[in-house]
Amino acid sequence: MQIVLPGALPDPREARELTSYLQKTAPTLLRWLERGRARITPADPAQTGCTPYEQWQLIQHGFRPLEGQNLSAGLAPLWAEHAAQSDAPVWLAELVHVSPSRDGAALLPASELTITPEQSVALFESALSIFEGTGFSAHACSTERWRLELPTDFAPRCASPALVSVSSVNDWWPQDITARPWRRLVNELQMLWFEHPVNQARYQQGLVPINSLWLFGGASTNQLRSSGLLADVQTYDALLAPCISHDWGSWLAALDQLETRVFRPLAGDKPPELVLTGRDRLIEVGPTPWGQLTQWLPGSQQAWRKWWSHQN
Repeated sequence: MQIVLPGALPDPREARELTSYLQKTAPTLLRWLERGRARITPADPAQTGCTPYEQWQLIQHGFRPLEGQNLSAGLAPLWAEHAAQSDAPVWLAELVHVSPSRDGAALLPASELTITPEQSVALFESALSIFEGTGFSAHACSTERWRLELPTDFAPRCASPALVSVSSVNDWWPQDITARPWRRLVNELQMLWFEHPVNQARYQQGLVPINSLWLFGGASTNQLRSSGLLADVQTYDALLAPCISHDWGSWLAALDQLETRVFRPLAGDKPPELVLTGRDRLIEVGPTPWGQLTQWLPGSQQAWRKWWSHQN
């Protein structure tokens, strides 16, 4: 079994402060960390264009970016529904909400917008006229994302919507001259959707509007060289939001719930493989070949502290 815990790795200084709480809050998880062997993988979003959890997913699918691509280019072929094996680039545009912020502009991804199929269809149909004559074309492929075809001379290095949502739109919004047609198209869509009936209804429901698209991808399905994840993989993302917001009280409360619902029921079984992600790294922890004997080796139970917090 493999358990994936996005947001389980606080930054080193905060991790050091939280160490003393682990024994009380998640003793089963702590035992797995003490008796496991860790493999550390750097996951710098500034280089990859995606979150560490997304990086792990792409690694599991054997994705290798081509020259000029960042790692996030593989997310479009990974997520595109019914995409056939091909060398053609796959681009997706996600329905998002963009609003002014202190750092320029902030983005909420589709996963946080509660988009209905009817809303997605209505916005897509209204957008078709905007795409005409632009060199771009759109095809509805899911409630949250559209499949796009781009002009042959436009292949931007993009970031995933999830990464942009925890950074800033300004950090990733393409500014070069080749992106001007795309920026113009997005601006026209934003004006069109400002008073769209879908968004008027969302205002009345207390929901933020769906007011923009976020483009990402560019890799082909043939660049995914593996069939994907193991069959017995369980992902729990309750730690992610409080980790991003540095709300460590809520993080510990979520960890306590995971201990009760997930970790403790597995305490008597073979320890699972763990995948823990943080802001700029991911760590895979697997059982050691000598299993329970590690508890008798000098210092072995404290070895996990060296990667949990570099300052320990």
